[in-house]
Amino acid sequence: MIRLDNISKQNGQQLLFIEASASLQKGEKIGLVGPNGAGKSTLFRMITAQEVPDEGQVLVDRGISVGFFSQDVGEMSGRSAVAEVMDGAGDVSTVAAELAELEAALADPDRMDEMESLIERFGEVQGRFEDLGGYALEGKAREVLAGLSFSQEMMDGDVSNLSGGWKMRVALARILLMRPDVMLLDEPSNHLDLESLIWLEQFLTGYEGALMLTSHDREFMNRIINKVIEIDGGGLTSFSGDYEFYEQQRAMNEAQQQAQFERQQAMLAKEIKFIERFKARASHAAQVQSRVKKLDKIERVEPPKRRQAVSFEFAPAPRSGEDVVNLKGVHKRYGQRVIYEGLDLLVRRRERCAVLGVNGAGKSTLLKLVTGSTEPDEGSVTLGGSVRMGYFAQHAMELLEGNQTVFEALESSFPRANQGSLRSLAGCFGFSGDEVEKRCRVLSGGEKARLVMAKMLYDPPNFLVLDEPTNHLDMATKEMLIAALAQYEGTMLFVSHDRHFLAALSNRVLELTPEGIHQYGGGYTEYVARTGQEAPGLRS
Repeated sequence: MIRLDNISKQNGQQLLFIEASASLQKGEKIGLVGPNGAGKSTLFRMITAQEVPDEGQVLVDRGISVGFFSQDVGEMSGRSAVAEVMDGAGDVSTVAAELAELEAALADPDRMDEMESLIERFGEVQGRFEDLGGYALEGKAREVLAGLSFSQEMMDGDVSNLSGGWKMRVALARILLMRPDVMLLDEPSNHLDLESLIWLEQFLTGYEGALMLTSHDREFMNRIINKVIEIDGGGLTSFSGDYEFYEQQRAMNEAQQQAQFERQQAMLAKEIKFIERFKARASHAAQVQSRVKKLDKIERVEPPKRRQAVSFEFAPAPRSGEDVVNLKGVHKRYGQRVIYEGLDLLVRRRERCAVLGVNGAGKSTLLKLVTGSTEPDEGSVTLGGSVRMGYFAQHAMELLEGNQTVFEALESSFPRANQGSLRSLAGCFGFSGDEVEKRCRVLSGGEKARLVMAKMLYDPPNFLVLDEPTNHLDMATKEMLIAALAQYEGTMLFVSHDRHFLAALSNRVLELTPEGIHQYGGGYTEYVARTGQEAPGLRS
């Protein structure tokens, strides 16, 4: 369906692709992987003809429809979310727009004299709309939006009132409704809550077209794909199987290449030693010459290219008292909406509490109450003795000083730390080499999140409150964060939609429901085993 044939592409000084080839066939569901900046988004743009390769060609079969979802959703305003989603469905959306205009005209008393012609045209357009399956399409659009956690009110409201994250869901819904022959999805799992993520997973598993996607959510990727294309060092390498198989295969290939490299190095060392020893002796001249020629002809085995995985030893957190935070009789409402009514909750030392709940259940509100960012209407929130708290929330990224570089931001937070230690910290969170000189104002959302996390964990508090800490983090940084937090001896209260993160770090689950908090000991894996569901909103 799609073929990349010996493509080369350079961006500025960076060589992204060097005579690279790959293909996407009917029925394939491909995970596109590679380090940040390797060229994943550029590859999507070349397939959709937004960019062209410097050499080689991108071949798309004639008549193939391609739907592309990217993080750059563009402007949306003046229509409902449903209308915006249906707009991606081709002719039917044009007919739907005319039908809406005619309905408005028929209800306009100033156009009574045109009534006969309006009614006639309305009948024609309505017939065309029915022929195109327009009424069924609206139902399908609402179904997709509901799967992505939209309420009826949000579906019918002006799309311009939605936040950036919700607009991304509208853009994603448009591609899903379109059901093209090929879907290209660049980070579709960003900005989704757990229920929406699982719904999307099931939708894509049942999708019969070809699919190529990127995602930093390994669980999501693993359940959908049946092939991996890896971008590494300018080349494209294909692996059949899911993400887990790719990781195993990659590790095995690396081990084999390392063993080959070491065997060859040992053989070369032996030959060079013989040459050095006997090169001055006339009696061995023929043998020496023969071995020198043999060495010249040997094709050298390269050592495997190792992904840069930086680990960092975080300082131990100081010990707190046994009771870390205690909420008693807490009431909280926003306008008419009651979030909590008489909430009681005690979090104890070394508990790692994962907070689950459907949209609007009050997950972020609970974290804000605990951190003092918002006050309860009634009741009390009390921190225990010797508790030192660190709070990671999305708004924390807005507090970075725009003119500071990454390194200056770390240095100003820890003026007594040595430079080597801070550079190591920066590298651990994905800022290597010259990247530490980037100004904070030009950092992407993901880079800001990594910097805020680095500042928080260098001198860790004994109580971490984390609101979606893995948003925007790539897989390598996420793995490093999980490894660091697994060694952390303090207390955690966190919200995340990443099931790998939830399973690796939680030892208690707080499920927020309209009836109150349901508590589960043993963490997320045990929660799934006991409830039979991966998220509260999926329970029948």
